[in-house]
Amino acid sequence: MLSSLPNLLTLSRILAVPGLVALMWGPNPWEWLAAFGLYTLAAITDYFDGYLARSWGTVSKIGQFLDPIADKIMVAAVILMLVDAQILHGWSVIAGLIILLREMFVSGLREYLAGVQVSVPVSQLAKWKTTAQLVALGALILVGAVPILPWLPAEIIGLVTLWIAAILTLITGYDYLRVGLKHM
Repeated sequence: MLSSLPNLLTLSRILAVPGLVALMWGPNPWEWLAAFGLYTLAAITDYFDGYLARSWGTVSKIGQFLDPIADKIMVAAVILMLVDAQILHGWSVIAGLIILLREMFVSGLREYLAGVQVSVPVSQLAKWKTTAQLVALGALILVGAVPILPWLPAEIIGLVTLWIAAILTLITGYDYLRVGLKHM
């Protein structure tokens, strides 16, 4: 089942991360613009892999396993590269840290709950969190391309949506904790 289109889309997101990191490591604005393009394609696969798997009836255990891992790898790599490039700095690093810590916490909690055979479905608010997070990180990647796009307020868009994502991250993380505590 690994060769189904939804799973291949998930795998493509994982395989895109080294290229994304390499492009974000570059000092040239065109590299950051290319990174934005690659990131956008990878983010789109996050929507379509699940949508296609559900609509085609090809939801698989490997897909359910790999999808959140692909998301976390991509988000963590982008946040680290934004900090390295000093695009994400000062107080905004805290928003990135909140996102990273929540991802680790929820992964551990989901693993524990799976051991006691409790499934925690993704809430609508968690989907909004993911959307805000994807928009924020994409906009912040574009900050590296600002010399090419001087008219774009990418930093403002990115930082505002990053803090929105961080707040939603705290709320949804608390929701997961509340559910998890009932089973401990």
